[in-house]
Amino acid sequence: MEHLTEKKLLTYALVVAVLSGVVGGSIGYKLASRDGVQPLKNVTEEHKYIEESDYTSAIQKVSPAVVSIIESKNVQAYSQQPNLFFQGDPFFQQFFGQQFGAPQQQQKQSKPSTKKQQVGGGSGFIVTSDGLVITNRHVVNDESADYAVILSDGRQFKGVVVSKDTLNDLAVIQIKPKDDGSSPKISSLPVVEFGDSDSLKVGQRVLAIGNALGEYQNTVTAGIISAKGRQITANDGAGGNETLSGLLQTDAAINPGNSGGPLVNMKGQVVGVNVAIAASANSIGFAIPFNDVAPVVDSVQKTGKIVRPFAGVRYQILTEDRAKELQLQGVTDGALLVGDDTVGKFAVIPGGPADKAGLKKGDVILEVDGNKINEQFGFQQAIRNKKPGDKVQLKVWSSGKTVDKTMTLGEAPQQ
Repeated sequence: MEHLTEKKLLTYALVVAVLSGVVGGSIGYKLASRDGVQPLKNVTEEHKYIEESDYTSAIQKVSPAVVSIIESKNVQAYSQQPNLFFQGDPFFQQFFGQQFGAPQQQQKQSKPSTKKQQVGGGSGFIVTSDGLVITNRHVVNDESADYAVILSDGRQFKGVVVSKDTLNDLAVIQIKPKDDGSSPKISSLPVVEFGDSDSLKVGQRVLAIGNALGEYQNTVTAGIISAKGRQITANDGAGGNETLSGLLQTDAAINPGNSGGPLVNMKGQVVGVNVAIAASANSIGFAIPFNDVAPVVDSVQKTGKIVRPFAGVRYQILTEDRAKELQLQGVTDGALLVGDDTVGKFAVIPGGPADKAGLKKGDVILEVDGNKINEQFGFQQAIRNKKPGDKVQLKVWSSGKTVDKTMTLGEAPQQ
């Protein structure tokens, strides 16, 4: 009996395992019953409840400081609207006449009347209790228009453009009383809390809030951070294109009208400014990281305008595959200086800080003050906390060689 056969040992182990399972299950069931612990199937429901609570808390925290921005201007008015669908159609004109659906002849001879109406809309959020609002530059780019700011509680004010950022799609407007005196008193306005966009992780949950389609105020959508350090070319709202880099990509739905609204983490902190969508795709939106926005707020508070450090370069962030495609020997990342001199889009602006430092088209900025430039840490990020007049040390790949250069930053032009 002292030596059990292998078969008996196996049988013994099975019996013990079965008995342990029965006893353990019984004890576990009794403990759960005695202590009032919910069955395991409810753990998922409770986790879901906690997630929903995070969402609602974040929304309640930030929503009061999210505003709708309404653009209005004088437009030509007609007593009878021209028929735009069939205008110039010879078949239509043959049967109904040239003047069908067009303003009458005497109206054409008289001076056309105008009326003020809404022509656009966007979003923003309040960053100071006295009414400074962050939005996109393209939301308030029309200098001939008037802007109204509507708070989440329905209060309406006048919006005055304080400053526009020439290096990023950002603008600051000031909430002021309406000219007709109908605005309520401006005092202790709700403000957002700032978050750290550099600490964001891919997969982290975020919310986008804004005036969707210029019609649905404070619309909330949910998603995650899909990627960081994205570079895109977007319409600048003035008929041209603008390259934006270092952006956050998110699948939280961003719609026309959400522009300028906040991207928010689960703590209810603003981590980005919604700026663009990929028109040919679903759930691909982009936001400017808030750490790129904070210096804008600081400079406006101190100087009354957006003061940005300026290098005077146009660049494209390289990936290893892109560097191989361009046959840049020994280069895997960095900021490649690119441009089209024939249309005035210089890679290195003549007379600018980079030009004075000896940089030229085709050079690659590898490092700024010892920090490597790549998709995760772009050139704009490297200089965003610098001031005009500051010197930066560059490591540059130029014509197959790596050289060190010193560049003195200038101040970004206001136009």
